[in-house]
Amino acid sequence: MKKAKVSETFKKLYASLLSLLKGFNPKNDAEKTSGGSGGHVKLKAESLSSFAYRLVGGKISPLLPLFQDLSNYLQRAGIKTNFRAYISLAVFSTTLIALATFTFIPFVLFSVFKIPAFPAVMFGLGGSLFAVAFSVAGFYIYPVYRADKTKRDLEDELAFATGYMAILASAGVSPEKIFHSLSKLPIPLAVSAEAKNIIRDVNLFGLDIISALENASKRSPSVLFREMLEGFISTIHSGSSLAVYLREKSKQHMKLKRISLRKFSDTLSILSEFYVALLVTGPLLFIIMLAVMSMMGGGSIGFLGPDLLLNILTYIGIPVGSIMFLIILDSVSPKW
Repeated sequence: MKKAKVSETFKKLYASLLSLLKGFNPKNDAEKTSGGSGGHVKLKAESLSSFAYRLVGGKISPLLPLFQDLSNYLQRAGIKTNFRAYISLAVFSTTLIALATFTFIPFVLFSVFKIPAFPAVMFGLGGSLFAVAFSVAGFYIYPVYRADKTKRDLEDELAFATGYMAILASAGVSPEKIFHSLSKLPIPLAVSAEAKNIIRDVNLFGLDIISALENASKRSPSVLFREMLEGFISTIHSGSSLAVYLREKSKQHMKLKRISLRKFSDTLSILSEFYVALLVTGPLLFIIMLAVMSMMGGGSIGFLGPDLLLNILTYIGIPVGSIMFLIILDSVSPKW
């Protein structure tokens, strides 16, 4: 009987918890409208950037000139977030990360490693400053990285995209239909995304194909893609053959691609040597050095003993170095 009562109590608690979670569901709250004697409140789910903008958006005006060049990178990267909202998100997230780091590091050092309170707080302060620096750098680098990735993807695909467009132009397809067909490719390509934006400007905003191509040329991060669009516009204005122009562009980009692949093979061999030296041989030498120094009674750096240094190297140093190496490798690797 007691087991039955306990199970029944747990079932009731579980049911009440589910009802509470359903009550806090943003989708359900967004569907509620005000009305009736109960006065249901209408709540709309919002993104984190809009939430951060509402909190700190009116207080970050002095910081905006410091990140003014990010506005162009946000547009080139295709990040559909307002510049002020993005800076608000960066400030809000950086503040949260700094507070969390300042709280977490002293707690771990004091409770786990038995370090005195004052040095633990100072380590927490230094860690929070490092967290602020890394967070600001991350928010600054992310649009630049996304724009550079889009640039590399576009330039990798240009040789094949211009060949595909040349085939359509040879069949007498109009320029608008060429980009419409390019936007409907089943494979997710950067060129297809740019073509979708061009077709959006034509169909949704009512621009002609020339104005849509000019806008795409201005916001494109790739110089080669921009030159191709400008040559496309000039060919339409002059009444020349689009098929001939696109065929020549395809041959030109194919030659450039062969050259870039040769350069990438040389770069990859250099990166592999750096990886072996820094992330394979280096940690082994450091571990041997720590072992020898600890046997001789040394190996400590302030409050950091040999065991703690070894744990930092194993669980923080090598993973962070490997992640950075993967990011560098991704930034120089061709997609095709």
